[in-house]
Amino acid sequence: MRKNIVAGNWKMNKNVIEAQQLMFQLLQYKKNHTPNCEIWIAPPSLYLMMAKDLYENDEIGIFAQDMSEYESGAYTGEISAAMLESLDITGAIIGHSERRQYHGETDSHCNRKIKLALDQGLTPIYCNGETLEQRKSGKHLEVVKNQTEVALFTLSADEIKKVVIAYEPVWAIGTGETASPEQAQEIHAHIRSLIAEKYGQEVADDISILYGGSVKPDNAKEIFSQPDIDGGLIGGAALNVADFGKIIEGFS
Repeated sequence: MRKNIVAGNWKMNKNVIEAQQLMFQLLQYKKNHTPNCEIWIAPPSLYLMMAKDLYENDEIGIFAQDMSEYESGAYTGEISAAMLESLDITGAIIGHSERRQYHGETDSHCNRKIKLALDQGLTPIYCNGETLEQRKSGKHLEVVKNQTEVALFTLSADEIKKVVIAYEPVWAIGTGETASPEQAQEIHAHIRSLIAEKYGQEVADDISILYGGSVKPDNAKEIFSQPDIDGGLIGGAALNVADFGKIIEGFS
């Protein structure tokens, strides 16, 4: 079901004391506010159980930052979908641009991970998006189309409705370039149209598509007001509850 979502990806940040403090601060924020969106966080895997224990009754979604494409076995350092399900974790981020850049993850890998996540009842947040070179060469629509089709279009209509998509314009992250709300809306509408062509408009309208390109307190409201943008996958600003809270309030 399509919903408004603000998800914080903590990446590889915070020691255990700092992580605990941030979790408590977010819990306090949630108790003092009535957000018009779902709040999700993806802390480092070491802290997933701590987050689960703390937020058990507070309707904050807890996500792993990645998961294995394998069910189980001799894959040192990996975390399986079944392990996450056994901890009652909400889901996992799959295909983040940093996993693609630093670990060689492809859309075929993502496809396998998404299927395993869905088999375990987890919610996948599937990330896609083009690089600066691809954007400047005018290939951004084609790149995102290929990513979407390879990673998602082997799923059934019922399955794809359980996936959340996060569009990350890699070219607008840490490059000094800035994506306008209109540019973000263009790609979100493109992704939704691709899904509509494959599965029908009703299915496409049921899927939440988040924006993962440097959402900040001062631009959240304008970005979230775009018709095909259903929230944000937040990086650095998620590490500060004051900033994260202001982004959440972009849905006020």
